[in-house]
Amino acid sequence: MDLNTIADVRDARRREPWRPGDAWLGGGTYLFSEPQPHLRRLIDLSRMGWEPLTRHADGSLEIAATCTIAQLSRFGRQQLDAPAAPLFEQCCRAFLASFKIWNMATVGGNLCNGLPAGPMISLTTALDGTCLLQAQGGSTRRVKVADFVVGAGVKDLAEGELLRSVTLPGRALECRTAFRQASLYGLGRSGALVIGTLDPVDGSLAVTVSAATVRPFRLWFPLPPDREQLRLAIDDAVRPGEWFDDIHGLPPWRRHMGLRLAEEVRRELTNLTEEGVR
Repeated sequence: MDLNTIADVRDARRREPWRPGDAWLGGGTYLFSEPQPHLRRLIDLSRMGWEPLTRHADGSLEIAATCTIAQLSRFGRQQLDAPAAPLFEQCCRAFLASFKIWNMATVGGNLCNGLPAGPMISLTTALDGTCLLQAQGGSTRRVKVADFVVGAGVKDLAEGELLRSVTLPGRALECRTAFRQASLYGLGRSGALVIGTLDPVDGSLAVTVSAATVRPFRLWFPLPPDREQLRLAIDDAVRPGEWFDDIHGLPPWRRHMGLRLAEEVRRELTNLTEEGVR
């Protein structure tokens, strides 16, 4: 049975009216990985000419939706002079994908898929990122990444609305970070991914739990909590039905790993602070 329903691919620069069956095309690595019987036309963003990564005067970093994983990885390793730079490569490696995928898959595509294991969702949520969304009429709005993905595969996107970019504040890039990931298999999809960020200005700690949950949860503490405070905060934020359930991990295991990894990042960042004081 032929499941190829795509009748046309159009250049997004032509700004044609949106119609039912349309979809934005970034790298296409997910779009072309399985049948999409509801789609009839793809609107190609690859020729929009958006600068992949832009460091602004205020220190913030704007990542275009069309920025590829390979471009983000190189930037984090070679160009970003900030304490949070290692986190970029750690999240890119969480894809566990081939170089072919890295050179085609986009940051925007990963966010717009809204999958729990999406590592670009984890990265941009942990660094307090904000999405710039553009409607068909040209109007724009901004929403935090933590609020953009509202469920497994569910996003805060209106019909025909486009994710233009994600901006990470300069202060977040100056944070110390800790990264933990767990999977049921050696080269499997993330079952739990936890990132901690410690603000050098006010000593606040943020812990982001993702992959284990249906959407990312970023918990902010004005001062680092102790172990029990962290556990209670996570259990209070993540309701029982929000621990993800699929073949890559059952909810009880995901909760266990989420709490364990969160404690590990808390201890790592707290120890860094204590060593710096000595």
